Order: sequence, then structure tokens, then C-alpha cells
Amino acid sequence: MTEQRLISSFLEMLATERAASQNTLQSYSRDLQQFLENIPAVSLLEIGSGELRDYFIRLEKQGLAASTAARKLSCLRQFFKFLHGEGLRPDNPALNLETPRLGRPLPKLLSEQEVDRLLETAREKAAKGDLKSLRLRSLVELLYATGLRVSELVGLPLAALRSGQPYLYVTGKGGKERLVPLSPRAQAACADYIDAMTSQDENFRKNKWLFPSRGSGGHLTRHRFAQLLKELGAEAGLLPSRLSPHVVRHAFATHLLANGADLRAVQKMLGHSDISTTQIYTHVLEERMRSLVQQKHPLARKD
Repeated sequence: MTEQRLISSFLEMLATERAASQNTLQSYSRDLQQFLENIPAVSLLEIGSGELRDYFIRLEKQGLAASTAARKLSCLRQFFKFLHGEGLRPDNPALNLETPRLGRPLPKLLSEQEVDRLLETAREKAAKGDLKSLRLRSLVELLYATGLRVSELVGLPLAALRSGQPYLYVTGKGGKERLVPLSPRAQAACADYIDAMTSQDENFRKNKWLFPSRGSGGHLTRHRFAQLLKELGAEAGLLPSRLSPHVVRHAFATHLLANGADLRAVQKMLGHSDISTTQIYTHVLEERMRSLVQQKHPLARKD
């Protein structure tokens, strides 16, 4: 079996057995192709941990971020585990390699006032009634109301919105489904957008996607939405460097917890499989409170 066929078989397994997303498959494919292009002329069925260790040492010298190296190592571990499980290798040479140490940075944070400005700007633009502005308002309202991953948001099927239901049906990582509540404002924004789309395209309600596009994926891309969000943020007086779909997702979670939401409930809405991932937002709140005390408390001031 050729090296490319081994990689293709692994990716096919991820797609069929683990319901891996297209983004995950593309990322793993790139990592494996890069690995294949940068290792000695040794078969993937024979390469050892020494060659793998040398590969990551070279990446480190090239200035690769620890988080990226950790992702690549995770990919290789799964790949060689697959080969071992299929009986193609006697071992997994990546199993005992040391994972790069990660400093876990706290997420960028928008204040509730900053999000209010962002949403108000989107509403003012949508008041003009043009379809693109109505779509953008719907996207931003949905993002802050639900905390969806950007890939989940732009790839929402039209069927995710049920008429009269204050919920959104979301299929997340690994094909896992979850129910996310919708705010009245998000519902209203979606209703206005859908009405406008229907008036311009009588076949819209037969369409698969909520946010259709002429692109190859059939729906608005993550990259394009990120661009639109930064442009909207600039109009709202926010620095584009501080704004991304993921930052708004962070704001959703942090603001919920700051206002007394249960950590488990936030975990379910975000679609986190492990609650430790959700707990990062409690650290954000702790850091913010510490900063406020240092800046505002009289005893913290220098004489």
C-alpha cells in the first residue's frame, strides 16, 4: 500500500467512523502531507520514534508555535494508532513522544458594553432593509445569543430553525446534536432575514442552508464572515484586532457565567465534551476581578 493510500485510508476512517468535520479532515491531511514531505526516505510502516523526534525538533527550530506542534503530534499519534490497529504496524512510534508544553493564554474578552455597541451597530445597518445588512445582523445576533463555533454558525441548515420555537438545533463536532436556546432578539433578526430572503428568492425555503452562498461549500464561509464582523466592529468603534467570531463566542460564555449561569449549562450550550475546557472562562472572570481590585481598590494604590 502506498504512503498516500495509507493517509487516504486514515482520513476515510475519520470521516465514516468518527464523523470528523471537513475542517478537521483538511487540517489532518495538511499535517500528514507536510510530515511526509519532511521525513527521510523511510516508509510510514517502518519509521521510528527517533525520526519523529527529529522532525519535531526541526519544527521547533523553525519557530513553530507549541500549540501547532501539539496539534501535529496529536494527528500523528492518531494516524499511527490507526496503522497499528489495522495490523499494518507492530507499534505506535508517536505514542511516547513528549507533548510540547503549552502556556494556556486567557481568551480575548469583550465587555458587555462593547458587545452592545456591536449589536446596536448591526441593528442600525439592518434598519435600512438591505439583504446583506439583515443577514449580518442575523449572524451576529445568533453568534452572541448561542455561542456557536463559527463553522457551526455559517453552516447552519435552514431546518435548524423551527417556526415558533425559541431553540436552535445544532450538529457540532463528531456529529453530536445539541439544543441551544435563542433570545427574542436573535429570533426576530432571523425572522426578518428569512422574510427578506424569501421575498427575493421564492425557492429559498427549499434551500439546504440558512446562509447560502455561491461558493463551493454552498454557504457563507468562515473567512468571509470574520471579515464582515471586523468591518462591523470598526464601525462600532472596536479595534479589528480584538474582534473575531471566536472572541464573540468567548464573550457569550464569560458574560453568562458573570451573570450567574451554571457552568454545566454553559458547557452544554458551547458543545464542550470536557468541562475543563469550559472552566477557562472562570479563570477569565477571576483575572478580570483581580485586575479591577488592583486598579480600583484604595489599598492597591501606591503612595
